[in-house]
Amino acid sequence: MRRSRLTLRQWVGWTGIGLVLLLTAALAVWRGDILRAWLDPQVPFQTYQPPAAPDYSRSGAWAMIDVRAPDSGPAAVFFVHSTTYDGGSDWNGPIGHAAADAYLSRVVLPNYAGPFARLGPVSAPRYRQGSLYTRLTLRDDAREARAFAYGDVVAAFEAWLARHPEGPLVLAGVEQGGELVERLLRERVADDPALRDRLAAAYLIDVVAAADELSPRIPACEGRDQTGCIVGFAPVVEGNDGAARRRLRRALVWNERGQLVDLGDRPALCVNPVTGSTTIAAVPARQNRGATNATGLEWGAHPALLAREIATQCRDGLLRYSEPKRESFRDAGSWADRRKARPYNLFYGDIEADAQARLAAWQAERAT
Repeated sequence: MRRSRLTLRQWVGWTGIGLVLLLTAALAVWRGDILRAWLDPQVPFQTYQPPAAPDYSRSGAWAMIDVRAPDSGPAAVFFVHSTTYDGGSDWNGPIGHAAADAYLSRVVLPNYAGPFARLGPVSAPRYRQGSLYTRLTLRDDAREARAFAYGDVVAAFEAWLARHPEGPLVLAGVEQGGELVERLLRERVADDPALRDRLAAAYLIDVVAAADELSPRIPACEGRDQTGCIVGFAPVVEGNDGAARRRLRRALVWNERGQLVDLGDRPALCVNPVTGSTTIAAVPARQNRGATNATGLEWGAHPALLAREIATQCRDGLLRYSEPKRESFRDAGSWADRRKARPYNLFYGDIEADAQARLAAWQAERAT
């Protein structure tokens, strides 16, 4: 019995289906590489023309400027946001980029600046941040772009200090913003006795920092009643040792010349936000004060907290945590969004309580 031959139209159809399947498989395997290549500015940083500098005397240079929540306290809060600009044509994001600003106001500020809202007026500068691509490569160009952003943060900090010449201060930053705050603490605050005396606490959230590079004048927090110290941690889900190794292997930290260099074998900072200390003991979930997904929440509205959700432990310089099962704590959005700071905060209640306790301790010290 002779087999019927395929017609030209059938050959074309089957060939098209095969190509679609091949392209789909290739996209699944190399999607990350393809999108990284798409985000690459394709120009050396040395010849790159950065966007125009922000003017921090103008409100447009700030995502928030001294914004108060109801019944907030006396501390002025300086908050530096995480990566919100994807990139593509620029190493550093321009001020006023619509998509980046929308992500900042909808996701980052409610989840990560929100825990500090009850302390006092919160200010968050816009700055020429290193693009998402600078977080995905260890190239020298990317390191220089990330270091470039520090100049804006210093300028914003000086403008902010002029508005707050006295009273308690809290500095906080997330991911890229936390790295910049860590350098700001060492280079601008540590050597200024008046500023150090005003510092209630500093928070480096989702940041790998070299423990041996912290200034002894602003050390890691050893207990919750301590002031003028740093709460810093880089979270990795418990059991994912591969992710933990990659995070430490790819970590970049500041050296004394303001350059980003490999962490190498040096110890990383880990202050457990649940206990407010450097304890390496396992902390059970019952001590967790509350995780939340505050994305889209109006400023000043307090989110519902899901307490007793997350077990934690500082181990090998990273904060290991038990992965929550609730749908609201799943990573979502585009490929780029899933590589930014998470659109929820597993330690919202813990950071909020910690910051309020340290402000109260700072006030008690001055009262006596």
